[in-house]
Amino acid sequence: MTLSRRAAIATAAALALAPHARAADPDSFTVLLDWFVNPDHAPLFAAKYAGAYEKAGLKVNLIAPTDPDIPPRLVAAGQADIALSYQTNLYLLCDQGLPLRRTATLINQPLNTLMALPASGITKISDLKGKKIGYSVAGVEDVLIGTMLAHAGLALTDVTLVNINFNIVTALISHEVDAVIGGYRNYEEIELKEKGFSPSSSCRRITACRHRMNSS
Repeated sequence: MTLSRRAAIATAAALALAPHARAADPDSFTVLLDWFVNPDHAPLFAAKYAGAYEKAGLKVNLIAPTDPDIPPRLVAAGQADIALSYQTNLYLLCDQGLPLRRTATLINQPLNTLMALPASGITKISDLKGKKIGYSVAGVEDVLIGTMLAHAGLALTDVTLVNINFNIVTALISHEVDAVIGGYRNYEEIELKEKGFSPSSSCRRITACRHRMNSS
């Protein structure tokens, strides 16, 4: 599926779901999350449960999407007030002509990492030559990988890219791929540790490469 076709389908889905995205109360403020509820959203939920929104006279609805591609498109369609997204994704969406802009930063440092288990023998970028690399977001993470490889004198043709969707941990520990990009150091790394793969000794975090941003 091409990017333009995928974008068209995602936009159509967003419009179909639009009546359900914005709350009925015109005084409420709808925040669409970028994924299922996870540690990245802690500040938003901490404010909710501490009563900060209520004290400020705000009625904030935090909604997790069924499809992470839809939130920014709902905002562009005027069916939500703000959505969490990623800086790199924002550039792509704006290039497609969507009337979006970044309004704030939720997390101000890179969370995305390129990870490999010790058994793979990968400890630096050059070790990726001839390896399989799993990725989740086409048009973003494959570009990042290409740029990273270039710094080691390699190209995308020197590796095999495998779309693993969001099965990052499973693909890594099952040896479906030798390395993965898209795993967050505050989520997938913790999950690996809970499964017995300690990030400090059993997992190499090669580099961090993307910011999680808040866009509207």
